[in-house]
Amino acid sequence: MSKNLKKFFIIAGEPSGDLHGAALIKEIRKCEPNSSFIGHGGISMKNEGMEIIKDIDELSIMGFFEVLKHLPKMYKIMIVTIDAITQLKPDRIILIDYPGFNLRLAKKIKHLQIPITYFILPQAWAWKENRVGLMKKFIDQSISIFPFEKDWFSSRGVNVQYFGHPFIDQQHVNETTRSFYLRHNLNKEEPILILLPGSRQQEVDRHWAIFLQTVDQMKITMPNLQVLVGKSHNVSLEPIPSYYKIEENARKAILSGTAALVCSGTATLECAIESIPFVVCYKLNPISWIIAKAMTNIKYTAMVNLIANDSVVAECLQSDMNSSALVNELLPLLNLKSEERKKMLPKLESVKKDLGSPGVYGRVATAILERTKFK
Repeated sequence: MSKNLKKFFIIAGEPSGDLHGAALIKEIRKCEPNSSFIGHGGISMKNEGMEIIKDIDELSIMGFFEVLKHLPKMYKIMIVTIDAITQLKPDRIILIDYPGFNLRLAKKIKHLQIPITYFILPQAWAWKENRVGLMKKFIDQSISIFPFEKDWFSSRGVNVQYFGHPFIDQQHVNETTRSFYLRHNLNKEEPILILLPGSRQQEVDRHWAIFLQTVDQMKITMPNLQVLVGKSHNVSLEPIPSYYKIEENARKAILSGTAALVCSGTATLECAIESIPFVVCYKLNPISWIIAKAMTNIKYTAMVNLIANDSVVAECLQSDMNSSALVNELLPLLNLKSEERKKMLPKLESVKKDLGSPGVYGRVATAILERTKFK
């Protein structure tokens, strides 16, 4: 290990990327304690010592229509980013997911000849396959977190490394089950429904009223149902019924649940890893939905289903995301003896096995450092 300061510029544009970035910073620093980190991220990366230029709250935008509205702001952020990289001259740039911004940036800074690692790759297998060409030209190192991506990208000329999915590296929750139940006044003998409405305010605004209607209908059939919400710290929920319990650590919420209603995204894999049966839902702006349907070419939306190449969990999307449909799918999963629950659990376990073994962030950090020539 050399004595010179190792400089990393990292960009995460969404809450999930912030968590991945923080864990990666921690592992890089274990190998190279004399490292500095600067870029765009959130509270988790900041807590690991990264200097934040732009917070994810300014960057996290979902949907085609919403992105168009924010183009002037994103253009200004792009300029700020290029200027910062030009002045800092980092040893390596690490891009985490967020392809609309990150691939444009990679193209614009190619002349600086700074090696770029892309961690959590653009989902070009779902749509915008032309992004493969950009990756070939501008990305020095590509690291996937999904098992099927390595072969897909390799068949198109992109050398991809796969070390497992980071969620396998889940940390201890630092609280006993008994303490958690006492803190939320939960009865472990009665069913607990976990609500995960999303990590972006735009998602929550579209989903929350439907979540509330769904629970109201379920309480008619199952009056003893307990409700625990996994709430991201960066979103607001309104209204919140008095009997709802709120937990900002999503994994703690998932660990305690009987079944879950989950906004499509990374939380679906957390549920699979913790073997909690769940239903996936999502609702977009209508215009964004029409465009997305026209441009995507995948059979499933939920990552659990994509990995298994099977309908492991129900997907209630757009017009199918309504309280009646959600109640019909959720009620059997809350019954410990139901056939639906018994069929789903082994399939979730199979998906978990496909996600690899613990130590993913450490292996990713080592791979990045091996490719980095420090000044």
